[in-house]
Amino acid sequence: MSRITNNIPAVVSQRQLAVSQRDLSTSLQRLSSGLQINRGADDPAGLIVSERLRSEIAAVSQAIDNSERAINVIATTEGAINEVNNLLTDIQALVVEAANRGAFSDEEVDANQLQIDEAIEAISRIANTTTFAGRKLLDGSLDYVTSGIDYNSLANVQVVAANFGRADFVPVNVAVASAPLQAEVVYGAAALGASAVAIDLQGPKGIITLNFPANTTVNDMVDAINNQGEATGLEAEMVSATDPSQGMRILSSGYGSREFVSITTLEGSAALPLTDISGNNVANGSRIEGHDAVAFINGAATISDGLKLSLRNAQAKLDILLDPALGVGSTSFAITGGGSLFQLGPRVNTNQQLNVGVPAMQANKLGNRNIGFLSQLGSGQDYALKTGNFDHASDIVDAVITQVASLRGRLGAFERNNLRPNITQLQITSENLTSSESVIRDTDFAKETTELTRAQILVQAGTSVLSIANAQQQNVLSLLGG
Repeated sequence: MSRITNNIPAVVSQRQLAVSQRDLSTSLQRLSSGLQINRGADDPAGLIVSERLRSEIAAVSQAIDNSERAINVIATTEGAINEVNNLLTDIQALVVEAANRGAFSDEEVDANQLQIDEAIEAISRIANTTTFAGRKLLDGSLDYVTSGIDYNSLANVQVVAANFGRADFVPVNVAVASAPLQAEVVYGAAALGASAVAIDLQGPKGIITLNFPANTTVNDMVDAINNQGEATGLEAEMVSATDPSQGMRILSSGYGSREFVSITTLEGSAALPLTDISGNNVANGSRIEGHDAVAFINGAATISDGLKLSLRNAQAKLDILLDPALGVGSTSFAITGGGSLFQLGPRVNTNQQLNVGVPAMQANKLGNRNIGFLSQLGSGQDYALKTGNFDHASDIVDAVITQVASLRGRLGAFERNNLRPNITQLQITSENLTSSESVIRDTDFAKETTELTRAQILVQAGTSVLSIANAQQQNVLSLLGG
């Protein structure tokens, strides 16, 4: 049957040619863009998944950048703290040098004091001027804000980290169940007997020998022991200020299990009967130790070292120095804000954030209320070189060096144990997400070039077939006798 109004073979050829041209266009687009999904119509389900993966990859990449920036902040902070530490080392050397009074003139002591003053000023200047991209790092602006601290009970509070969650503040309750104690022995008499006594008196700082003539009063014994307090780390006091017959106490200057008192009566000497705080006899030469505090913070047991309490849990990380006046009892305060918040994960929630505190490094902030502050070593202050309190000045500098070194160590641990592993983990996550997104969205060039070749052949074949279909209509003319 021959018809000329509608060329059905040509229509079929046109439709097939259009399909082939569309496939050719799609292959060319995929090969030129490198993506097999260029429009939603290419793969609707794949597009949804790949867009979510792209979003996650972008968030992970930003989290990596955040962690690297945090490392830069830590490095800047630690570099400044290192300079503070160098100045503290110089101050310690100057104090020790000035204590060499037999070979050091007053003018040289004044020169050392001038250097100490300048070093103290330099430390405060570093604290006030260390910045990163306009953010001050050591002036206390990155420290936590606390409220309600009773400094008659707590000599120092250092908030290392706090997790506020959705709360406006973190309440802290410190309950001391057993008070920290000094090492203590008691001599319960007003004076020695008719025989002289010779003892080796040993404390945490060292040992000395003391000789007491017969009938030495307990007042004189107290004075002799206190005169050597810097050498032994021990001190003595009357049991009763009004009744010498009750004898004296010999105590360690510090608190805790590291402190001790040991009194050994030398050979040939009369015995020196001693008792501990419970009234038990103390054997000759035995070591009587102090007692660490037993305390709880928000109901959790703490790690204690004498007056020092430490707590590490998910809610807060705290270092607290008790005031001996607290004894057995409790006190409360609140962490109301502050700290330095680092967004280290791809999702904005508390599980992927870390909050750490960087305390102020000014000289009047370095130290604590129990031992004193670095600023008190300045001219005209309580522990300036001219006062002759070299031992206590050295103790303050030691405590401050430990405080600064602990901060450096804490920041170093934060970088090593949190930031760097976090970057590594995020990089692995980014690799896997990118690989998954690539499988869904990227063009497989080997496959697509095959499809391109196929489409090109079909287009060429379709064009040829369409030409043949159009030419067939002319055969009708033969029926007209043409």
